[in-house]
Amino acid sequence: MSSASAKDTSVLLVQLSDSHLFAEADGRLLGMNTRQSLEKVIESVLAEQPVVDLILATGDLSQDGSVESYQAFRQLSAQIAAPVRWLPGNHDELPQMAEAAQQSDFLEPVIDIGQWRITLLDSAVPGSVPGYLQDAQLQLLAQALSEAPQRHHLICLHHHPVSIDCAWMEPIGLRNPEALFAVLGRFPQVRAVLWGHIHQMFDQVREGVRLLASPSTCIQFAPGSEDFQLDDLPPGYRWLRLHDDGRLETGISRVTGFAFEVDLGGEGY
Repeated sequence: MSSASAKDTSVLLVQLSDSHLFAEADGRLLGMNTRQSLEKVIESVLAEQPVVDLILATGDLSQDGSVESYQAFRQLSAQIAAPVRWLPGNHDELPQMAEAAQQSDFLEPVIDIGQWRITLLDSAVPGSVPGYLQDAQLQLLAQALSEAPQRHHLICLHHHPVSIDCAWMEPIGLRNPEALFAVLGRFPQVRAVLWGHIHQMFDQVREGVRLLASPSTCIQFAPGSEDFQLDDLPPGYRWLRLHDDGRLETGISRVTGFAFEVDLGGEGY
């Protein structure tokens, strides 16, 4: 993607995370039709964001790992006139993702936009719920950072690299966060880290770096819960405005005016 022209002062990103689509259009996760909920979130994006410069899909696009589910995500997100980047989560199957992403740059891990560089990391471990950044991913990150010292950097992955005060999610985050932060600590141009997985809003600062996570486009997890617990908040997305001077503005938007069915007594996903 070409950089923004000199007169531009910012770019707008939209994060769509944890859509958990099925091959079947009527597939439900804990009572919620996940394709329908994604459609409603995309309708909100179209109504609220007249110009989107990039869509970030931060993992668990699929619940069943089917090619059809990724094709559905591709078709639905194409309603937003913007480039798209995908990264895998613990429910995703990378070969099927790659098949559905043919003849696209969805899985390209580094993108320059405006005065920023965005690097998407694969923290998924086949057959595992927790995440881990393999050496190749850490090397990719270090190279992306070292090759663009003049740019501001946003790093994306699926798993949470810090505690979110949710006891049941503590063991299923990123298993080697110290390795991630060791790399980030070498590069002062890192502005933010963005992830999915936790199905809830998160916004903190660690050593000058903004740490952000976002709602799912389907079911929401209750913040601060000891055991698995759903929230009754509606689906949503995060927008991020990245300014040329390194400032980052961001917010959460949730679907309104639509009732979603969700099994609040559900036990695990």
